[in-house]
Amino acid sequence: MKRPALLALVAIAAAACALPARAEVRFAKTVLDTTFRSEGAAAADVNHDGKLDVLAGDVWYAAPDWTMHEVRKAGTYDAAKGYSQCFQNFADDVNGDGWVDSIIVNWPGKECFWYENPQNKPGPWKEHLITSSAGNETSVFADLLGTGRKVLLAAFCPDKVVAYWTPPADPTKPWDMHVVSIKGSPGTDKYSHGLGIGDINGDGRNDIAIIEGWWEAPEDRSQTPWTFHKVDLGPKCADMIIFDVDADGDNDIITSSAHDYGMWVHEHVKTAEGITFRRHEFFKAFSQTHALHLVDVNRDGLPDLVTGKRYHAHHGKDPGGNEPAVVTWFELKQPEKGQWEYVPHQIDDDSGVGTQFTVCDLNGDGKIDIVASNKKGVHVLVQE
Repeated sequence: MKRPALLALVAIAAAACALPARAEVRFAKTVLDTTFRSEGAAAADVNHDGKLDVLAGDVWYAAPDWTMHEVRKAGTYDAAKGYSQCFQNFADDVNGDGWVDSIIVNWPGKECFWYENPQNKPGPWKEHLITSSAGNETSVFADLLGTGRKVLLAAFCPDKVVAYWTPPADPTKPWDMHVVSIKGSPGTDKYSHGLGIGDINGDGRNDIAIIEGWWEAPEDRSQTPWTFHKVDLGPKCADMIIFDVDADGDNDIITSSAHDYGMWVHEHVKTAEGITFRRHEFFKAFSQTHALHLVDVNRDGLPDLVTGKRYHAHHGKDPGGNEPAVVTWFELKQPEKGQWEYVPHQIDDDSGVGTQFTVCDLNGDGKIDIVASNKKGVHVLVQE
């Protein structure tokens, strides 16, 4: 090889070596509690000290030492035989007083309450009823209407309708219910599985998905019922994530099995009859992926997936129920338009998730962390 060519190769190699190596994504686990408290968890600055605390149903834990305090009288829940009285836990300043409150779905199909932050005063938090029935094992608290304010999306089981709730002028009163579906609609049993929001048809408005199809949001969101499009969106699942996985310009739907094995991308396909979906299974190494988040874990500009096992969802009776309580993130790669893959990376093998968990920047370092509560206890996984 001639000297100029050799020098060029050496220069290229040196430049490559000078590039910073991509840091491996790693998480450190902190066990806040080994007691079964809830199947849902939230993070918020409860006590106004500038640090994010953890809420897990009946109790909350004050950062940074994670001292436990009661929101309501703490129940005793048998992880081997029973369930908790918290399937979802969301945090929001409901009454606008500047202090974050706790929203708790006690049990699918039963009451949902919000608990008023006592502003560092002693005693239990004051309880206020949101609705007498919040059905579906994965109720959603998100910005459905695009107003910047989150609403509660669930089934109202007595009427077998899908609806969303917004706080009234007096938030201490039951919230206003806005019905989306006709009576007797699918996805309205108390233990229905699968619910999500996102723009399915590309009109700029958030639609509502269940495994039997989707409701198209009208321009006037108060119009009822919304138009329902019947399509097959797979087996019983948890959160339904609406996102353009293959970068082809239309949104697909991601689901994960709540009580069995399997994770799927339902590819958006346009036909002369309308929108349909082509199912692709991309993972089935562990089961009971009963909650799912879309978030950019490694900060490469592509949103990834975070999930894990809801350990002993049915006390070990589900397929794979006794396998390790893992937490995993799935790195999205899009090599070309229309191409995609999810690469799994295990975070932990002895914590898992519940029916709902939270991803957030817990310590303010710009990296995504994880807060979860289930039959294994309450855990924080902080990205290093």
